Amino acid sequence: MRKLFSLLLVSIMGGALTLGSYLLFIEDEPVYVEDKGSIPAYTPVNFEAVPGSAIADFTEAADKSVHAVVHVKNITETRSPFSSRAGTALQGTGSGVIISPDGYIVTNNHVIQNASKLQVTLNNNENYMAQVIGSDPTTDIALLKIEAEDLDYLPFGNSNNARIGEWVLAVGNPFNLTSTVTAGIISAKSRDLGMDSNVSSFIQTDAAINPGNSGGALVNVHGELIGINTAITSQTGSYVGYAFAVPSNNARKIVEDILEFGDVQQGILGIRGSQVSRLPAEIEVNTTEGVYVAEVEQGSGADKGGIREGDIINQIDNVEIRKFSDLKGYIGSKRPNDVVQVKVLRDGEEKTLRVKLTKYEVYQIKAIGLEVTNASSEDLARNKVKNGVKITRGLTPQMQSERLTGTLITAIDNIPVEDIDDVKEVMARRNSSDPISVTFVAPNGEKQKYVWR
Repeated sequence: MRKLFSLLLVSIMGGALTLGSYLLFIEDEPVYVEDKGSIPAYTPVNFEAVPGSAIADFTEAADKSVHAVVHVKNITETRSPFSSRAGTALQGTGSGVIISPDGYIVTNNHVIQNASKLQVTLNNNENYMAQVIGSDPTTDIALLKIEAEDLDYLPFGNSNNARIGEWVLAVGNPFNLTSTVTAGIISAKSRDLGMDSNVSSFIQTDAAINPGNSGGALVNVHGELIGINTAITSQTGSYVGYAFAVPSNNARKIVEDILEFGDVQQGILGIRGSQVSRLPAEIEVNTTEGVYVAEVEQGSGADKGGIREGDIINQIDNVEIRKFSDLKGYIGSKRPNDVVQVKVLRDGEEKTLRVKLTKYEVYQIKAIGLEVTNASSEDLARNKVKNGVKITRGLTPQMQSERLTGTLITAIDNIPVEDIDDVKEVMARRNSSDPISVTFVAPNGEKQKYVWR
């Protein structure tokens, strides 16, 4: 017994010695860990840090979406110089989203532009010829209609509620690969791409989008439509990590305008300005975010509502306005005569002003590729003229490259024009085959006349 006890004691001492050696020689000195890295030594490793509920399940949203997203084929008619028979050619393809069970489809304007015919293919491979109900090149949204019933469709979600970091799906037909679903997160909101000299307000996502995805759906995990996929930025023409979608609130408003009025009813505040971060150094402000009001148009909603030059707009209807594209995006979802609550910072104090939006009226002079709007009294005084309309944008790549935005047109075919109604009247009376002359007044007051033949 005494021998057994001795053996047991030796074993215990041997084990203790081995454990002590392990602690002394094997284990790295834990007291120095916090000096070697950014994670403190007392931070525990926790493999349960991400709850199971945070792992998004896309299957339900994907199932809803693929049946409501269609393949749009832009077909043009061709005629051979060696034959009197007309043929057809596929000009391009894209995607579209069914938004009602009776066949209304929203897509991009650039998908259907210059089409002779539009063919829509559903997810079950059924084909329909589509009719263009209306389109808005400014926002790149178009509305189509097919004759069908009981279709799967996607309900519009509220894009104002979309959050950066939220999971989303992009559904479309890239490279003619039908019913393709990719996943990503919202990586930015109110993204301004500066396209066509217009301030844009896109949802940015890292869900993979490629040519053919245009007009497709951006949906949240609940299967709600929160955007229409529209553009990518890439030096190769293919996806490199950034994709952009028109917010659903803006797309829905355009669709409703087309159905109710036949065209887009655009409301405006009636200000000119820039975001605070881009102000020149000589303009001193006490904030780094918001839209600085440089000018208030006389008689506009902003003027009547009490907005003044020098105000900084930082909120509209409880929506934060940090940059100009925030303002553009939110106002773009509103109509003329809508009333908004505008919070401004004035002389260090916040004021909330009630502003009724006015209508933004434009007219496209397609014969010369320019869009114009009514000039304000300030525009006329600045250019030292008594009449004219103001160019808002070029409609063709050539006219866009001329950078005529803000230039005034005072006469067409030597007939003075005071507003866009005058322009419409002149264009309606003239023979479309005749040359057209236009008198421009540049911002420096210099007059020039050009003739298009």
